[in-house]
Amino acid sequence: MDTNLLLFIGTAFSFGMVINFTGLPPMVGFLLAGFALNFFGFESSEGLNTFANLGVTLLLFSIGLKLDIRTLFKAEVWGGASIHITASIAFYTLLLFALKQLGLSFFSDLDTIGLILVSFALSFSSTVFAVKILEEKSETNSLYGRIAIGILIMQDIFAVLFLTLSVGKVPSIWAFALLALPLVRPLLFKLLDRAGHGELLVLYGFFLALVIGAGLFESVGMKADLGALIAGMLLAGHPSAKDMARSLFNMKELFLICFFLSIGLGGLPNMEHLLIALILSALLFGKITLYFVTLTKFKLRSRTSLFAAFSLANYSEFGLIVASLATYKGWLSQDWLIITAIAVSLSFIIASVLNKYSDNIYSRFTRSLKRFQATRLHLDDRPVRVGDAQILVMGMGRIGAGAYDALKVNYGEKVMGVDYDHQTTLKHREFGRRVITGDALDSDFWNKLQLTENIKLILLAMPDHNGNRYAAEQLNKIASCSFKVAALAHYKADEKELNELGVNPVYNMYEEAGSGFAHHVWTELQPQLTTSQHKQEL
Repeated sequence: MDTNLLLFIGTAFSFGMVINFTGLPPMVGFLLAGFALNFFGFESSEGLNTFANLGVTLLLFSIGLKLDIRTLFKAEVWGGASIHITASIAFYTLLLFALKQLGLSFFSDLDTIGLILVSFALSFSSTVFAVKILEEKSETNSLYGRIAIGILIMQDIFAVLFLTLSVGKVPSIWAFALLALPLVRPLLFKLLDRAGHGELLVLYGFFLALVIGAGLFESVGMKADLGALIAGMLLAGHPSAKDMARSLFNMKELFLICFFLSIGLGGLPNMEHLLIALILSALLFGKITLYFVTLTKFKLRSRTSLFAAFSLANYSEFGLIVASLATYKGWLSQDWLIITAIAVSLSFIIASVLNKYSDNIYSRFTRSLKRFQATRLHLDDRPVRVGDAQILVMGMGRIGAGAYDALKVNYGEKVMGVDYDHQTTLKHREFGRRVITGDALDSDFWNKLQLTENIKLILLAMPDHNGNRYAAEQLNKIASCSFKVAALAHYKADEKELNELGVNPVYNMYEEAGSGFAHHVWTELQPQLTTSQHKQEL
């Protein structure tokens, strides 16, 4: 076995575990592991880069599986992305020009084209890192998470246009045939129906991501990663799409370790490189401010705007592509490729800290931040009211909807459901359910939720444990009302954690499924069983 591979695995695990103890995401440890290996003379290999690219491709494919295409047509997404990238380029160009006038090393060597190229590279945010942060916080489906992902996809489209123009490579005439891909969607759906839930489902995911997506797009001169994203979007909405995303999750995570290692292995910096990268990292806060101000202009709450800005508070690996291309063309020196790699890595660390303490930061500066908030808020970002409801069901997925229907039999209109997705809310209303839109993962949601003494029970039925735990933590802060909180759990550890937060009862889905199934069968067959001769003999 390759000893270098064993060393890479051991180093990545060691650094990741140490960083995990600090409360930061393990990916920061993987970045540091790459720099440590680089320091001792190791370099990125072709195999590592292949696995890294595979991880990015699978990540974008997974995003597509969960993406609602309608998100891209919202003004705050396409408008926010367009305004921000324009303002960001202007912001960085002016500041870099000022640093050039001061005669700082490397800045003084930049001509006008160089200034614009570096500014353009720094205006993008990392899709890989941002989505990883959102996944770890279980907030990919929150309003700010959906907006952040939509902006990242728009940036990917801008990246395709830049690469096409800069390389001088015009997509093949066959690229127009890609517009016909939606026509094959019914066939892809049928194949997904037949794929089952085992290894064939995983292989089908790889086939779609690498062949139908990345391979097909690359063959006609388009960006491979964009192809993987669109391939996932073709299956979005299918009931088994989430199953496929879950099946690919562990392999995607493993391959992404290679991505973060490869960044650290990209080049060993000297002190001058590190100093310039630190300056660029400090300028990152200007980029965050631009994101925040831009999003508030679309009537989003200050919290939504800030959290989206924190999710996008990093420099993108696309900046490395721009720097690499510019170096190859002779527009930038090799030093800027190393500087960009360090700045990207440092921005990941900064973003990790900001996202870890985002709730604390928002709570500390709420009054100042709300000055930027519009008086009339965005439809999806308004506070909710529960009226005369006595029972709240948080999370109206399949389990939540089933619980709602069962409770409604006895309590009628006193039951109310809450779901983060307004479209889901509208569908439930069509079925006669009393459901409102609200994001249970939003701390402001709990602050603005008008609970009264009428509320007797809150059922936490969200599919993710982190969501139920977060909701339980917020409910513990409400001292003015007395109500009972029940929740669902998948594992014993989750059940224990919820119990410690005062949630009781907690229903373990796997354990309760068996007893529920037996109870259902007994209820159906009880008349036959009690009168049968076989039953009497038993």
